[in-house]
Amino acid sequence: MSDVSEFPYLPLEDAISAPFWEGTRNRRLLIQWCTQCHSFQWYPRAICISCAGDCLEWRSASGNATINSWTRVHRSPAEGFVPQYVIARVLLDENVLMLTRLVGEFADNPTCDAKVTVKWQELSDGRALPVFG
Repeated sequence: MSDVSEFPYLPLEDAISAPFWEGTRNRRLLIQWCTQCHSFQWYPRAICISCAGDCLEWRSASGNATINSWTRVHRSPAEGFVPQYVIARVLLDENVLMLTRLVGEFADNPTCDAKVTVKWQELSDGRALPVFG
């Protein structure tokens, strides 16, 4: 199985997600932190999913996670995606769930509760996708 092929499209970058994407240019995993209720959240949003506050800032995540669930994709969901690959839900050490792709030995033999760390899949515009292995 191939590790990480070229990603078939450039993900949308908007005003809310721009700080996250800027972090990926420097290979830093940033997630939002609510200064009102003191909780992390993923994916980028305009308001806090815990308290509906709008006092959000960006903080560096450790890049360490645990595989929570996974599935092996055998059929391409859209043109440009090359099966097979593994999509996983990982629990970051910051207690945030993230949907991602597994790479390396974890893509070959994924197991729940395995410890993984962030890796980076290059995009054509200098950004990168966080993947885990």
